[in-house]
Amino acid sequence: MAEDNALLDALKEVIDPELMVNIVDLGLVYDVEQEGAKVNVNMTLTSPACPVGPQLMQQAKMALEKLDDVEEAEIKLVMTPPWSPERMTDDARDHLGIF
Repeated sequence: MAEDNALLDALKEVIDPELMVNIVDLGLVYDVEQEGAKVNVNMTLTSPACPVGPQLMQQAKMALEKLDDVEEAEIKLVMTPPWSPERMTDDARDHLGIF
């Protein structure tokens, strides 16, 4: 099984095309669990009407399934708790000019 860091590193390859920040640093990834060769991810969007939501979810799935010990990744979209800028890392806030 992949280490949690490897799973998060794979998800960091997924960049929000509107904000140019990865989904992990944006705080969109709530939970990542690996059970055998399957990875389950709970993630959210910056807003329910986010136009790139389906694209981000598909890219997350593809990024995880590139890992040697991941055969399947299931990405579940959740809206609870709602996303807020406080979920972002300091690097993401600096990149976006949010202080």
